This record gives sequence, C-alpha cells and structure tokens, in this order.
Amino acid sequence: MTQRVGIIGWPLTTTFSPAMHNAAFQALGMDWVYDKMAIPPDIARLGVLEPQRHGYVGINVTIPHKEEVMRHIVPDKLAQAVGAVNTIDFRTMTGTNTDVGGFITDLAANGVELTGKRVLVLGAGGAARAAVVGLTGAGASVMVVNRSIERARAMVANLSLSNLMMKADALTLDEAVESGDIDLIVNSTPAGMFPNLDESPWVYGVPFPQDVTVYDMIYRPAQTRLMQQAEEHGGRGIGGLGMLVYQGAAAFKLWTGVEPPIEVMFEAARQELQSQ
Repeated sequence: MTQRVGIIGWPLTTTFSPAMHNAAFQALGMDWVYDKMAIPPDIARLGVLEPQRHGYVGINVTIPHKEEVMRHIVPDKLAQAVGAVNTIDFRTMTGTNTDVGGFITDLAANGVELTGKRVLVLGAGGAARAAVVGLTGAGASVMVVNRSIERARAMVANLSLSNLMMKADALTLDEAVESGDIDLIVNSTPAGMFPNLDESPWVYGVPFPQDVTVYDMIYRPAQTRLMQQAEEHGGRGIGGLGMLVYQGAAAFKLWTGVEPPIEVMFEAARQELQSQ
C-alpha cells in the first residue's frame, strides 16, 4: 500500500519539498508519495488531524503553522527549545524541528567553522530562533539584530529559559558592527526574497564588514542582494538551498528509516529553482 507524507502551509504557492521527496522515493524505488496541502491559518488544527485520519505517516509544517501545531502534538526537546515544529510523525504524534540540523549541516558542508566564532543573526522570527539554537549549540557567540530591538530581546530571553548555557545578545546593528570582528552573518528575514530582488536586510549607512561570510536562508533567488554585498566587500555568500535539502532529508529519514539520496534531492531542488 502506498505510504503518504506531505507538507501543510499557507499559501504554499512555492515549495520545493514535493519535488525533492518524490524524486528521492522514485530513485529508491519506494512506494511513497509526498503531497502538498494548502491549509489556511484559521484551520491549522484540521491541517494536523485530517492527514492523520487519512493514514498519512507524517507531514512537514511550514509558515504560518509551525507554532500553532505544537498544541496538537507532543513536541520534542529541540522543538520546545526553538518554539516551532516543522516535522510531525503521526505514528507517535510527536513533532521535531529539522531546520536546526539542516542549517548546521549545510554550514558544515560549506566549510564554515562555528566554534568560538562571532555570528550576527538578522531577524527574530522562527527561522532566527532555529539559527540561534543551532549556532549556540555549536559553540558560536551570537548577536541578534532585528528592526524591533524589543522583539530581539524577548526572543533571546525566551530561548535562554530553555537553554541556560546559551550565549546570545540582542543588539542594534550599529552596536553589533562596533563590537568587534564578525565572522558570519545569517539572514533569517524575508528581505531580498523573490520578487523583491533589490532588497537587503542590511541598514543603509552602516558599514558592511570586510571578508565576512554571509549565509542567507533565502533560496530564491540563488544569490540575494545581501550575498552580493558580502562578495563586494571581499567576503563569501552562501544561499539557503542546502538548508532546505538537509532539513528535508532529516524528515525523510525520520519517516522512512532509510538514508535519503542527498544528491537526488539537491538536483530536484535545483531544477525547481531554475524553472521558477
């Protein structure tokens, strides 16, 4: 019998997950199918319950449901620390967050060292929370910058409650730049995402660090304005496609118990990106 998994979110106009997972299932000869289900915010509960009732093994969860679904399943310690679930296993009604591992795995795959490094995270939403949890767990010293400094402070304080060893500070961008050398900048905001290709989260007038690595969680476009700014100042830009693939691969293994064909998933994601 065909096994089914999928993704819920809204509006789900652009998601590479079905292409990635279905290509992996086909490559391994597995009788599995990955669907996408557009679920409006006001019926998030049904987005969890209905697939489970119809025999789905599990689902991925994307914006705007990652926090709401935590009320309807049992989040593991990692999901609790991040405050968001992006992968659910209906066999146990548990949820986890594979964004953290996907992010850290892609940094490692790109040769980015984290232990003892000073990292600036732009944003204070769910993606920023995943970044901060992963970065501090890997031994980095983290600064969080957001348009609302109050929101950044609230996020850091909230994360500290679940991880007393976490080292992170909420600063203004000026304060972060003036505080010393920055080794890595992580963009977790939507600034620069298609179709707003000329946007950058970097505040005009603030000096851009020299020789810094930028990791932009955005994967469409493949090169954002922020990544271009890094390269213009002697640095390096890395896009978020790898994070997307690695977090999906972690969900694939969780559901199936099988090691996913990473290169097949990468190729499917690249083809989707080129076709957009």
